[in-house]
Amino acid sequence: MKVGVIGTGYVGLVSGTCFADSGNDVICVDIDESKVERMRKGEVPIYEPGLNRVFDRAIREKRLSFTTDIEKAFKESEVIFLCLPTPPGADGQADLSFVLNVADQLGDLFNKFPGYRVIVNKSTVPVGTADRVHEKIAAKTDHEFDVVSNPEFLREGAAVEDFMKPERVVVGTSSDKAAKLMTALYEPFVRSGNPIIIMDERSSELTKYAANAMLATKITFMNEIANICEKVGANVDNVRRGIGTDSRIGKRFLFAGIGYGGSCFPKDVQAIHHTAGEYGYDFRILDSVMKVNETQKVSIVEKMKEFYKGDLKGKTVGVWGLAFKPETDDVREAPALYITDELAKLGVKMRAYDPEAVDTFKAAASEIAKENIEFVSDRDSVIDGVDALVICTEWNEFRRPDMERFSKVMKAPVIFDGRNLYDLERAKEAGLTYISVGRPSVNV
Repeated sequence: MKVGVIGTGYVGLVSGTCFADSGNDVICVDIDESKVERMRKGEVPIYEPGLNRVFDRAIREKRLSFTTDIEKAFKESEVIFLCLPTPPGADGQADLSFVLNVADQLGDLFNKFPGYRVIVNKSTVPVGTADRVHEKIAAKTDHEFDVVSNPEFLREGAAVEDFMKPERVVVGTSSDKAAKLMTALYEPFVRSGNPIIIMDERSSELTKYAANAMLATKITFMNEIANICEKVGANVDNVRRGIGTDSRIGKRFLFAGIGYGGSCFPKDVQAIHHTAGEYGYDFRILDSVMKVNETQKVSIVEKMKEFYKGDLKGKTVGVWGLAFKPETDDVREAPALYITDELAKLGVKMRAYDPEAVDTFKAAASEIAKENIEFVSDRDSVIDGVDALVICTEWNEFRRPDMERFSKVMKAPVIFDGRNLYDLERAKEAGLTYISVGRPSVNV
């Protein structure tokens, strides 16, 4: 099948590469000429485990190409995926300007290169966007086309696996013709029997938001339980095990920490909340989810203030982890952005390390944070001579350090763990002052 992908961010590049790997001819479009040139040379512009291998194979077998020319991609494609940014505005509403501007261009291109095509919204978009895209294109052309909603369910750090072996594929369309074409495109990925679910466009659009809002709510609920645990002297790890074995609840997304971040959960929770408001519905649960998550991101700073009796000025603190989660270089809405900003305002100097996200963090961090952070190239250099260590991201290399080394090289072996990486007994035996989330503090 001939596939066009407009936009080569996380979703677009992973989607285009995986479609090419399954035997389709894929042409990806991006307006960034330097990025396109890098990809043509075989360079993957994002960090995503496993993507390089699939990307290299697709390039080598000449099934994946890149261009800045949307006209070329349109001419050569029968299915065109819109994988464009939909950033939140100040009011939380998703900005559809990128999507609608491209839709406007597609309307003109139908007149120049007629023939039936399916236009697919792969971006996460508000309910009713398929209708708006259809209206934009139809205002320019009378040629036959369908607009489909096909939300992505990709986890950064596992996006290739998620695309190749999806738990489900959701296709929103009222057109039998488009449904058959989309089914044929996705059948190679669901040979094990996982479903391709065909539904109407608006239900499909809402499904994506509902999924992410549910997961964000689950995370936030456990963070609230963790906060209660700290008040009553319980251990959130035990509570998690106690409820996670209930099949109605499940084990996933029950780990307490310093809040969710990334490109999806914060944006999508805001967007569905805004959509509800537009239709006169007060989505009260999501009000609480957003408020709790904002405070949870900097809760570790409050614990530091309490430990140091409000006097953090002049302290030097190590920071392990800058990405919003492991196995990505994405720092969008990462707790580390908020934590380092707050610490810098309190007069704290920092030394930070992340295996992949240093460059993206430097581009996103506040000026005051960057002025007060020394970035180093390895994990162990972070803790030499520091007053305390803050853990913001649960990279595997942070899970099994030499616990005795903390006492040897730090001014004082004080760890504020926002991801609950260490066993409490082991921390106690190593002589650490260990403060985590929703669990009893050690040696305080």
